[in-house]
Amino acid sequence: MEYNDQIKNRVKRMEGQLRGILKMMEDNKDCKEVITQLSAVRSAVDRTVGVIVSSNLVECVLEAEENGENTDELIKEAVNLLVKSR
Repeated sequence: MEYNDQIKNRVKRMEGQLRGILKMMEDNKDCKEVITQLSAVRSAVDRTVGVIVSSNLVECVLEAEENGENTDELIKEAVNLLVKSR
């Protein structure tokens, strides 16, 4: 799978958020603020996992259909990836 700029930018944003959280910790910011930011990063990770899995699934299903292959196993694998990420 090729990762497009949009997906890479999502990860870069999360990286920046994590650096910001570390700075907050170093500055002894209130734990509520830190937890709020950590929750935001977790949500961003979850959304990014979903985007990657769904993009890959579409790509694989289209390829399998072109080759006359059964797509059931691909769909099960994608669902398992999503479940593991939770």
